[in-house]
Amino acid sequence: MMQKTLRIHPNGPFDLKLTIQSGQTSQPPWKFVNGEFQELLMIQGKPCFIGIHQKPDDLDGPLTLRAESKYEIEDDEIRSKVCEIFDLEHDLMELYSFLESSEKLQPTIGFCRGLRLFKAQDPFECIISSICSANNSIARWNKSILQIKEKWGDEFDFASGEFHSFPSPETLMKVPEHDIEEMELCGCIGEPSDYKENLKSCGVGYRCSYMKEAARMAHEEIDITKLGDMDYDNAFNEVLKFPGVGPKVADCILFYGYGMGQAFPVDVWIGRIISALYFKREEIKPPKARTFGMEEFGEHAGYVQLYLFHYARKSGLLESLKKK
Repeated sequence: MMQKTLRIHPNGPFDLKLTIQSGQTSQPPWKFVNGEFQELLMIQGKPCFIGIHQKPDDLDGPLTLRAESKYEIEDDEIRSKVCEIFDLEHDLMELYSFLESSEKLQPTIGFCRGLRLFKAQDPFECIISSICSANNSIARWNKSILQIKEKWGDEFDFASGEFHSFPSPETLMKVPEHDIEEMELCGCIGEPSDYKENLKSCGVGYRCSYMKEAARMAHEEIDITKLGDMDYDNAFNEVLKFPGVGPKVADCILFYGYGMGQAFPVDVWIGRIISALYFKREEIKPPKARTFGMEEFGEHAGYVQLYLFHYARKSGLLESLKKK
């Protein structure tokens, strides 16, 4: 059993807890056990347990990693995977220089210092998480995705506990949508044992059929491993082919799943925040807010959206907008 402890030095400040718990649709938060965040990572196809922690209030210090695997994995491979997920090589001070140049954006830094992209290790998990998040609370879609992992993902046991990977598109597309009673009603029942577990039981509601069809398309029609190599516009148009994916969810997938910084996910609340800050509270529709954000913030658009939403939640701006 490989067991090792490593250090990582982020490029600029990093708030581990804030990032993991910020509601980004890449994945549910990692488990928090005994003072560290824990998750299963697939590193060069090898399952590896990672436990990560930082000293309290030391956003500029190094991170400490614990790694466990029955396979031998190089230190640089482990560091590279963790750096990719938390965007640790991104120069956050460059982002802050951009934010400080704007009177409207500068206040976000104080509320969001160290907040980074929480990128999906598995883009398919991000696609399903983002579809599941539409018109849904963070707590509910997190619970649904965790149940999907536990029911149909591969199970791995480590000294530190049991973890599950996210199921493959081929696996998820074969999961029944409904329970046995509903299957009987529609006259399409097979062996009862085939329907002990169903996707609807994970609380995904009407999104169930979207998620199953997205799984089928990811398995049969769209090579999701190549989306990150496309330019933004082509990738955006390709992702829109998935059912249940409109512009907002597509931008979530491209930012949180593939790290495309020019993506600017806009829901009704980001639209209202942009309206309040830039259009003298004249409410504009999400398509206009999205175009404005991409043009105004450029390569920083994804991070600006992330910072604006967290700032609005913590500063009271979002609450004031709900009253209007």
